[in-house]
Amino acid sequence: MPDTDVLLCASAALEEKGKAHTFDVLHFRQSATAFALRFEGQVVAYLNRCAHVPTEMDWQEGEFLDRDKRYIICSIHGAVYHPLDGRCVTGMCGRIGLTRLDVQERDGQVYWTPSRDTRPAFED
Repeated sequence: MPDTDVLLCASAALEEKGKAHTFDVLHFRQSATAFALRFEGQVVAYLNRCAHVPTEMDWQEGEFLDRDKRYIICSIHGAVYHPLDGRCVTGMCGRIGLTRLDVQERDGQVYWTPSRDTRPAFED
């Protein structure tokens, strides 16, 4: 696991309720993608994996929010999640929410802090 945070993108690249920044990770040593987006002024990040069935959720690359830009929605199953905490709002996800990743915004940049379970894809 790295000793330092991983630079994801410039803060300005994440527009309010806009397109997410996607990036590759290893989750329990399995290849996966993740995404970071800005919602209500906060940067949040999650694995790009629906809690209902583990499939990528974006309907176009980096597009995760519903038409009204209120919720994250799975393009495959229609499961709906709250953007700020990843909890399931409605759909087949039940009580399971999205897997949140630790991100911080500082000095005009967005950084991800890898964990024991989720680490950079370029590391082995």
